[in-house]
Amino acid sequence: MNTRVKPNAPRSSASTPRVVRSHQSTGHQQRSHSRPSTAPRSRPADSRQRHLQPVRTKKKKTTLLNVRRASFVAAPSLKKRLRWALAILLLLLAVLVAQVSRLQLFGGDKFRAAGEDIRVRATILPAERGAIFDRTGQEIAMSVPMRTLYADPKAVTDPVGAARAISSLMRFDAAKEAELAATFAARESNFSFIARQVDPKIVKAIIALKIPGIGSYEEPSRTIVGVSAKSVVGKTDTDGVGTAGLELKYNDILTGKNGRFVREQDNQGRSIPGSNSAEVQPQPGQDLVLTLDRSIQYQVDQLLAEQVARIGARGGTAMVMNSKTGDIYAMANVRRNKDGTFTNTSGNFAAVDAHETGSVAKVFSVAAAIDAGAITPDTTFHVPGAQVFDKYLIRDAYPHPLQEMSVKEILVKSSNLGTVLATQRISSPTLESYLHAFGFGSKSDLELPDESAGILKPVKKWQGTEKITVAYGYGFASTSVQLISAVNVIANNGVYVAPRLVSAVIDQNGKTKYLEQSSTHEVLKSSTAAQINLMMRDVICYGTGTKAQIPGMTIAGKTGTGYKIQADGTYGTDEGGRKYFASFVGFLPAEDPQVTVLVSIDEPDAGSRDRFGGTAAAPVFAEIGGVVARELRIKPAATTQACGRVDPYARANEATH
Repeated sequence: MNTRVKPNAPRSSASTPRVVRSHQSTGHQQRSHSRPSTAPRSRPADSRQRHLQPVRTKKKKTTLLNVRRASFVAAPSLKKRLRWALAILLLLLAVLVAQVSRLQLFGGDKFRAAGEDIRVRATILPAERGAIFDRTGQEIAMSVPMRTLYADPKAVTDPVGAARAISSLMRFDAAKEAELAATFAARESNFSFIARQVDPKIVKAIIALKIPGIGSYEEPSRTIVGVSAKSVVGKTDTDGVGTAGLELKYNDILTGKNGRFVREQDNQGRSIPGSNSAEVQPQPGQDLVLTLDRSIQYQVDQLLAEQVARIGARGGTAMVMNSKTGDIYAMANVRRNKDGTFTNTSGNFAAVDAHETGSVAKVFSVAAAIDAGAITPDTTFHVPGAQVFDKYLIRDAYPHPLQEMSVKEILVKSSNLGTVLATQRISSPTLESYLHAFGFGSKSDLELPDESAGILKPVKKWQGTEKITVAYGYGFASTSVQLISAVNVIANNGVYVAPRLVSAVIDQNGKTKYLEQSSTHEVLKSSTAAQINLMMRDVICYGTGTKAQIPGMTIAGKTGTGYKIQADGTYGTDEGGRKYFASFVGFLPAEDPQVTVLVSIDEPDAGSRDRFGGTAAAPVFAEIGGVVARELRIKPAATTQACGRVDPYARANEATH
């Protein structure tokens, strides 16, 4: 056998070790073959050495037949895997199609809206709130541009420094500055108010500091011209919504409709070119025209405040009403602050507070008895200084012996017992009916927020002395609005005319819509009203209302002094004294009344002579009457007669109350 010598193979006397390799092909064991060595054969040193000699196997030759055989074996496995993969893909596709269909059918609107929320931005264009004018067209309340200062706490780089700089210009105290710094440092949100409705000049100075994270925007603020009418006009909150007074009652009319500017933007906040945008212009609110007269209102406020301060009272109210139409020209409210100063309040106590009227009620009791035909102005009664009624001792307003008094004198001298005797000529249900007709026990047509209906219990609930005292003003309570409207029945020839504060509305196009005139109803026959008118003139000339006189002008009116009920339901204070509520209501000129005026003083000094209606309230009436006569150019009638020099009712031991 020929042998093949491997080139460069080392030669030695011993054979090169051979490694035996085993090969597997298609699961069959292959035999090992030894390649003959070209070196001379020699006997191995031992069997172990021979065992370690490497044996080389013959490589199997790759042929086309072998490849085809391998493909034939692998093909079924690959096809199976492909079928499974295709099935899984089809299943995933089916699930995807089903999910898309479900979202399209049942959640399409939701996701479309979500998409729009991401790219669509709507900017609110605030509507201007309507203005409020007085009867002459002067503005009383209007919206003025202010600035709101805000911060992005997450963008403020120096919380302490920013708070210090802002507080210095805003004049914040140390506590507010610390709170501001803490808000900036917390970085809990992207927006925080610093102050709203700030003077634009101050905001401009702050923005000029270029503090990171600090910004501002325009926001209207409601302003009342002066402060005299704020108790009537009311107020709005910082968002421009009415919260009190006429601002609240007519909020829907004064509030306009906000506009909107809608645009599409990218994720950088930039408008998308060619995208849709829409703009709806805001519609301003409608304007109100009030019956108030700004000039009269201001002067009434001043006169009332001066009197309240002069006599050390707790507060007071004053009203001026057109006797024929019910239009209110002025409605003033003054209160003493905790620090002792007196200011015009934001609370409309003329419509909210109710007090027992005191002797002003004698006008209604006497008028009811005369109108019912039970008495005349000349009917006389024997009036004692004190008398027991239903086991209760009733004293007259001032001590006097048994006197014969006419109804005129009873009203002029404001006799409690005389009024009781005169009113007993009619039944209690009849008196109650007249009081309701005068407007007591129900809210007025003003329907102001929190307006009181007063107190007038059904006659069947009148208990104890109430059956007697209602006649002279104790046992029922009235607001100032109710009281002036009731007295105005006499001025208006026996016809009740409801008070009114709003006369017209001006729409966005400048068109004026005049509101209906005040409602009316007859309370007394005109002849009865005329008789009471004459008696009330004598109150001014010879009775308890002499301090209400106005030179050259005839006045008709009535004083009233009531005790204030305390928390325990009695008239006595903890110190054993009493607190008073002093009033005067009248009209001018008496022959042809044009205006009716009310003045009430709350808690005048109980130890002073100024605690009565004739001394605390009547002088203010005279001053207000003079102002109104000048402003409205009211002149006395040609037939005006001055008070006589001789008092036809003169008696001893008279008192003013």
